[in-house]
Amino acid sequence: MSPGAPPEVECTRLSKGFDGGVEVLREIDLRIEAGRTTAFVGPSGCGKSTLLRLIAGLERPSSGAVEIGGRPPAETLRRAGLAVAFQDPSLLPWRTVRGNVELALKLARRRPRPRAVEDLIALVGLSGFGDARPAALSGGMRQRAAIARAMVTEPGLLLLDEPFGAVDELTRRQLAQDLPRLWEARETTAILVTHSIHEAVMLSDRVVVFSSRPARIVADVRIDLPRPRPAGTTADPHFLALSDRVSAALAKGMGDRADGLAAQ
Repeated sequence: MSPGAPPEVECTRLSKGFDGGVEVLREIDLRIEAGRTTAFVGPSGCGKSTLLRLIAGLERPSSGAVEIGGRPPAETLRRAGLAVAFQDPSLLPWRTVRGNVELALKLARRRPRPRAVEDLIALVGLSGFGDARPAALSGGMRQRAAIARAMVTEPGLLLLDEPFGAVDELTRRQLAQDLPRLWEARETTAILVTHSIHEAVMLSDRVVVFSSRPARIVADVRIDLPRPRPAGTTADPHFLALSDRVSAALAKGMGDRADGLAAQ
């Protein structure tokens, strides 16, 4: 499989705990289709971001396994077959916006792509800031630079942890319109963690809903909306019905946890 080929992701009986007996994930069985966008939603602290880190190979499971295209995450990471944009942009402070984006290509041992870099900087709304360093940018602007950095290598697997959380509402809506077209055009396998139900339904082909910690899957909702999805999609009755399904599943997952605690 070439580094940029969109892979399938499979989690088998995946569990994760931390020191002190904190169990975050419990026996997650999940298959993510290649070339599709999947959103993870669930209560704060339920383990969505931990699951993303396990898929990225940045954490080791306590038990169970993750495979990306039939191989361990570390191998995909080593081949630069995946990219991650976290809530914390983690830009190098001594590099400009352009330099941070170009660094991703260098680390992935890809040829320089000046036009692609400039196009991505413009797409995320940072035209005119290519020579600016992170200290001169707002939090939302740094987040947009991090998204450009993650996407410039055209990875087969793109992992996004609350990628629009630090941007203003208008920019958030515009990015939600523009950015998916890039990974959809290449049929990238994309996994998105978000607290926004509307964002999950708008961006994804499937929404996986998790319970409170330790996380388990309480619903798997297929999003059968046509693409591309214009801004007016959020007013469509079917969009609203799908959002209601996700919301109800989320409430059930939180309620099941509360019932379990009450019974203890």
